[in-house]
Amino acid sequence: MSKNAREIAIKVLNEVNGKGAYSNVSIRRNTDNTMSTLDERFVRELVYGVIENKLYIDWIIKKFSKVKFKKIAPMVKEILRIGVYQIIYLEKTPDSAVVNESVKLAKRYSHKGVHGFVNGVLRSVSRNKDNIELPNKEKNLVSYLSIKYSHPEWLIERWIDEYGVCFTEELCNTNNEKPLLNIRVNTLKINREELVKRLSEQGFELEKTTYSNDGIIVKNPVRITETEEFKKGYFHIQDESSMLVAQIMNPTEGSIVIDVCSAPGGKTTHIAQQMNNNGKIIARDIYKHKLKLVQENVERLGINIIKTEVFNATDIDEELIEKADYCLVDAPCSGLGLIRRKPEIKWNKTEEKLNEIIDLQYKILQTSSKYVKSDGILVYSTCTIEKEENIELIKRFLQENKEFKLVGFNELLDEEIFETTKQGFVEIYPNIHGMDGFFIAKMARI
Repeated sequence: MSKNAREIAIKVLNEVNGKGAYSNVSIRRNTDNTMSTLDERFVRELVYGVIENKLYIDWIIKKFSKVKFKKIAPMVKEILRIGVYQIIYLEKTPDSAVVNESVKLAKRYSHKGVHGFVNGVLRSVSRNKDNIELPNKEKNLVSYLSIKYSHPEWLIERWIDEYGVCFTEELCNTNNEKPLLNIRVNTLKINREELVKRLSEQGFELEKTTYSNDGIIVKNPVRITETEEFKKGYFHIQDESSMLVAQIMNPTEGSIVIDVCSAPGGKTTHIAQQMNNNGKIIARDIYKHKLKLVQENVERLGINIIKTEVFNATDIDEELIEKADYCLVDAPCSGLGLIRRKPEIKWNKTEEKLNEIIDLQYKILQTSSKYVKSDGILVYSTCTIEKEENIELIKRFLQENKEFKLVGFNELLDEEIFETTKQGFVEIYPNIHGMDGFFIAKMARI
C-alpha cells in the first residue's frame, strides 16, 4: 500500500481534528485523479476509521504512552492514531509493516527522537492488542459505552435517558458501521430499471432502495461521479431517508413550492422531479456559495422550474405570505442522524449548541408557516434523531398555531414499518431502518 495514502490520511485527519474541516471536503481536496482507486479507498478507510473510533484509539494510546496525551504534538498524534487503527482493526496489514511506515512518517513530520517514541508505543499496542481493558461495564456503564463505541459521554447519557440502554448500544454500534452510497434516479431523464441496467453493465453492484421509489444503493461506488450517467444528470447522490421528504410531500404538477433552506439542493430537485418539472419552486438559502451548488445540480439534472434566491429563513418575506401550495422547512439541525456518514459530527456538537439550534429551528418554522395557503402543505424535516428538535418542536408549533394540523401519509410509506405515518410524521433510525437518522412531519393549513 502506498505510503502516500498514509501521508494524505494524516494530513486530512490533522485538518479535521485540528482545524474543524469536514472529512468529505478534506478528502476531496487532498486526493486527485492521479491516485489509484486502491489508494483512495485506503485513505478513506484510515480517515473514517480513526474519526469513528477516536475515543477508543486515544484510550489505547494513553495506556501505552509514557508521554502525557496532551503533550503529544498534533501530527504525531495522527501518526499514532492511524497506526493504532491499523493494528486493531485491519487484519490484512502486518503489524510490523504498520510500525515501520509509522516510524518513517514520524521521521518526516517531527523532530529527531520522536520516531523512537512512535515505535515504542505501537510495538506495545501490537503485543497487547488482545488484552486491552475497557472501563468496568457494571460500575460505569456510560464510560464503558463511550470508550467502546467512541461516542461522547453527554450523548450516551442523553440517549440512555431517551431510548434506554439496549437501543443506545445498538445505535452507537450502527453509527460506527460504514454506510453504502445511495443515489436518486432522475426520473425526468431515465427510469430506475434502465439506470440500474446501464450502471450494472459498467460493473457497479446495485440494488433498489426499500422505501424510496427513486433510490438505488451502490455497493462499490468508487468514481461513480465520473460516469456519463452522472454527468448527463441521470442521477443525484442522496441518502434514502432524505429522498423520503419529497415522496412524503407528494407535490402536484403546477404547484408553487418554497424551500426555505434548500442547499445543496437534493430535496429541492427531487420535489421538481415529483412535479414533473412543471410549476414553480423558490429555493432559498442564507449563503450565496451554497446556492451555487443548488444551481449546478439544477442545471446538471435538466430542471428549469427552480429559482434560487439568497434569503435568511428567519426573516419574513411579506410578498410570499399565503402564496405557497407547499413549503419545505429542511431545518438546520444537530445532524446527529448522520454520524455514520460524517463521524466528526459527534465530536463537534455540545448540549449547549443543541439548545441554540432548537430556537433557530422554531423561528424558521414559525416564519415559513406564514407562506402556506389555506389547504396548503407545510413539511418540516431534520437529519437528527433528537426529539427536542423533532416531534417536541412540532407539538409546540401546533399548540401555538391552531390553523395547522398533522396529516397522515400512510399511502406514501409502508405503515407497517413506520407506524406513525397515519399520525403525520415519521422517525427514522440508522439501527432500525438502515438509513440516516431523520425526522419528517407533514402538516396542512386548515
